[in-house]
Amino acid sequence: MDKRLKYYDLMEQLHGKIMSGEIRPGEKLPSENELSAEYGVSRQTVRKALQILQNEGYIYAEHGRGTFCSEMLRHTMPSKNIAVVTTYLSDYIFPRIVQGIDQVLTENGYSILLKNTRNSRSLEAKCLEELLQKDIDGLIIEPSKSQIFCRHVNLYEMLDSYHIPYVFIQGVHAQLLDRPQILLDDCRGAYLATRYLIELGHRRIVGVFKSDDTQGQQRHKGYVQALQEAGIAYDPDKVIWFYTEDRKTHPFERIRQMARDRGNHPFEAVVAYNDQVAIEVIRALNEEGLSVPQDVSVTGYDNSYLAQTCRVPLTTISHPQEELGAAAAELLLRIIREGNSNIEGKCVLMEPELVIRESCRRRDDTDMTQDDKNNL
Repeated sequence: MDKRLKYYDLMEQLHGKIMSGEIRPGEKLPSENELSAEYGVSRQTVRKALQILQNEGYIYAEHGRGTFCSEMLRHTMPSKNIAVVTTYLSDYIFPRIVQGIDQVLTENGYSILLKNTRNSRSLEAKCLEELLQKDIDGLIIEPSKSQIFCRHVNLYEMLDSYHIPYVFIQGVHAQLLDRPQILLDDCRGAYLATRYLIELGHRRIVGVFKSDDTQGQQRHKGYVQALQEAGIAYDPDKVIWFYTEDRKTHPFERIRQMARDRGNHPFEAVVAYNDQVAIEVIRALNEEGLSVPQDVSVTGYDNSYLAQTCRVPLTTISHPQEELGAAAAELLLRIIREGNSNIEGKCVLMEPELVIRESCRRRDDTDMTQDDKNNL
């Protein structure tokens, strides 16, 4: 047998072991010396056989460690498993989002593998690393701190190289804006809430927004647009920015400070980043002796159970949680069926709606200064 046939024959034998599962994804292959002795061929023959397998993506070499069976082989056969990664799982709006995903996937014979990142970029990277080792057909992911530069884009590129499709939900990393995504029009939502307050006669409107995700940035943008449209000057001193880590304390403390100084720097309304923050805003106002909506109108965002059950039912922005999850699942299944992440309609922007309840009231003439009346 000539040398060409020897290395080709060895390549075919190793390929057969890989495809049969005898050599498993992630498993280290024998060394060149061991393969040479086992198959009775030269190291040069072994090296040529391994080079072909490496070029075709079946194996990879790590300097100083050896040669390994590619993880890509985990994903060559359908598993009927879909991974779902969200920032949180068990509270607020997330159970209903997952419910929407689960309903569509279950109807189509898929099972869900659930993970959460607690809105941590390092935990998101860890989740992706773990999922690359598992048998999954696709991924739906809510990115963590999506406004901050993503340092693990390479992991998404690995998903691409393994032909594992993924869909972003509720946000997308700036470096991956061309990837499939299902989003709520957060700019429009905050615009609707702010415009409603302006229509009620409010002009000094505080905004509370989250700075480390795209939702917060887009909601701030909508707030600014509504002010500008009404001819109200943007005042950065009336905007409170907070981060994931201080979300439970910073908005509350800043609203308390602003309430104490309301005589010098008055405000009549607050546009909150979401319903959770709105509840904290109301609590802070109450602790400073202010009532909602008698003294200050407050709006939330998400139309969560908190908005419906709090002591003062909250005017808020609808968040079609189950529909958003279902749309993400349907888009992912389309990509899986068609084998192409560049399909039409891969970027969906869902329309929000204003839900009016009791946390806002119209200002009457007795509430207004002469400057207020002149500006209306």
